[in-house]
Amino acid sequence: QVHLVESGGGLVQAGGSLRLSCAASGRTFGDYGMGWFRQAPGKEREFVAAISWNSDTTYYADSVKGRFTISRDNAKNTVYLQMNSLKPEDTAVYICARSQIMWADTTTRRYEYWGQGTQVTVSS
Repeated sequence: QVHLVESGGGLVQAGGSLRLSCAASGRTFGDYGMGWFRQAPGKEREFVAAISWNSDTTYYADSVKGRFTISRDNAKNTVYLQMNSLKPEDTAVYICARSQIMWADTTTRRYEYWGQGTQVTVSS
């Protein structure tokens, strides 16, 4: 079983920054792609960013491209999401997930394990 625990969320003003972390249990963290998703109240979960097992490949949703950066440290079993130039529309619960494959992946259904999420609120 894999457990994912997010941290780093909070309240920030528009234009500000936050860095989210996701710590994973288990010895196979470095074998799989990881992703960040978000879900706002009344909306479906949406893809934010993904990273391959060796950090060679990253993908971003168009809405966050150029503002968010996903990274990982396999020695620490942790994936990060650096969020800059935050906007009120970025307000959501941010959830990390582990893919079933080693590559960066934008497809929600191929993610096998999910964290509980961390709340990010951006005020205008």
